[in-house]
Amino acid sequence: MAPMASPRTALDPQPVDRPRKTARMTMWAAFTLIGIQLVVRALVASQNYFYWDDLILVGRSAGYPLLSTELLFYDHDGHFMPAAFLVTGLITRIAPYQWALPAVLIVLGQALASLALLRTLRLTLGCRPALLIPLILYLFMPLTLPAYSWWSAALNALPLQIALAWVCGDAILAARTGLARYTVSGTAVFVIALLFFEKSVLVPVVAPVFLMLYLRGRGDPTPLRSALRRCRPLWTASAIVLALWLPVYLLTVSSPLTGNGARMSKELLHHSTSLGVVPTLIGGPWQWQRWIPGPAWADPPTGLVVVAWLCLLAALVVTVRARRGAGLIWAAAVTYFLVSVVAMTVTRSAEQTTYELAQTLRYFTDSATVFALAASLICAAPAKRRARPGAATRVMIGALASIFVLSSLWSTASFVAIWQDSPTRDYLTNARMTLARNVDVPLLEQQVSIWVLLPVAFPNNLASNILAPLPHRPEFASSTPILRTIDDSGRLVDAEVTWTRRIPAGTDAECGTVAIGPTELPLDGPLTGWEWTVQLNYLASTDGTIDVSLESGAAVSVPVSSGLHSVYVRLTGGGQSVRIVPRTPGLTTCFATGQVGVVVPS
Repeated sequence: MAPMASPRTALDPQPVDRPRKTARMTMWAAFTLIGIQLVVRALVASQNYFYWDDLILVGRSAGYPLLSTELLFYDHDGHFMPAAFLVTGLITRIAPYQWALPAVLIVLGQALASLALLRTLRLTLGCRPALLIPLILYLFMPLTLPAYSWWSAALNALPLQIALAWVCGDAILAARTGLARYTVSGTAVFVIALLFFEKSVLVPVVAPVFLMLYLRGRGDPTPLRSALRRCRPLWTASAIVLALWLPVYLLTVSSPLTGNGARMSKELLHHSTSLGVVPTLIGGPWQWQRWIPGPAWADPPTGLVVVAWLCLLAALVVTVRARRGAGLIWAAAVTYFLVSVVAMTVTRSAEQTTYELAQTLRYFTDSATVFALAASLICAAPAKRRARPGAATRVMIGALASIFVLSSLWSTASFVAIWQDSPTRDYLTNARMTLARNVDVPLLEQQVSIWVLLPVAFPNNLASNILAPLPHRPEFASSTPILRTIDDSGRLVDAEVTWTRRIPAGTDAECGTVAIGPTELPLDGPLTGWEWTVQLNYLASTDGTIDVSLESGAAVSVPVSSGLHSVYVRLTGGGQSVRIVPRTPGLTTCFATGQVGVVVPS
């Protein structure tokens, strides 16, 4: 007689609860990892400040009405991003040049991107521990760090990352259920991302490919046909959105193509892969370089590059041998990355472009989401040989994940150390204080310090544009009775005009050069066409207005005051004389020796 089985007690493990317990632990681990990522990213954001394009966006936001086409439909260096200008405009009106609000929004955007990816990973893999592999890859990979740390770049990158993950998830749900709400949700998220960044046109390309690969891994004999058929409403809605968006984009943005892509493509590919993205796949690059005011770029050690390539090739071989369809998934992910490389090459490879541009990584940030989605598909793909991973395999995966996270955190810390050196922060802080104490006298237009924004950004680098959001400051004018300038530190200081050309004394012993009607003040040599400042020392019979110009260039209307004074006039042009035309009837003006040059601190 067989022995009777002992009755199960409440303390015995319940097999039916094991999957639930594993699922709960997996989701708790996922949310914990996201929380850790957000804490790290919050610390990163707290060390950032407005930089380069941020100043252009903020300056334009202060110079135009919030809902104007001049603001929202501005062609910003080939980008069409009305939603980014709208968000920046709102922030500028609430707290101009206060970093706290953008920092909070960046962290919130990162939270949405991470949660959107977790949603899709859960749909792809279920609540299995394997879900944590692609999640960790995305959460800590330094590939997303440079764009995240730059406000204007984050406004492009984060909505695209959210859309890539969310729409792929909606595609799975729409294919499973056929419910219209997933078409509405996916289309709405796509539209929002498209208004932030034109590269979001790739979302309705990635999502069908993702769904096709997902269905293929689940044994669908015709995955492409099924993906197109089951989500036809979502793809149709996306196509309609693109059809409406494309004409607006083409009418708004001039062609971003540079014509130098073929010449630079080989080197840019090397810098994009070996010196750029590949080291980030194992937590690199560990070290960064920067030439202020340029952005930081990855500078991985040669040894790290070699190890990264070996790890990448090993992962390729192992997954292709172990999982059905892994090769196709790898090909899809690599294709997306190469499309990003081509887009960067044909739109950003100007004559003066350096190859380090590719190492700034911001042009490939969205590839992190695609890589994580691809990793989830590989984990979900059926194994070629049925074998549960043993304890040793699980320990090895955990150890590799820990090494990856530690390596990524080291790269993050080294990035923050080099990126937090921001001359812009000190410049704007000093400008805010010193300009508020000198609001009574207008300033002549000038370019901001080259340590803040290089002349290549002209005219967006003019002080009147960059400092427009400051509530307490003097106005900018074409002339001023007191010459001051903003130095490289952002402080308002007394200034003078260099003696590039001299205005000689006139022939009248008591009055110098008399101007009753149109008069020319000769120079002691010719001036080439440029932006010059003229110092006029005059004696006026009454208050009035005169027009001042060079031989070539537009005239500027200048107020003069009765008595002996000086006035400083900013002119554009060249020639061998300064022309004076009185505009006030009865005004007589005597001019003494003066000079024409550029403004420098005294």
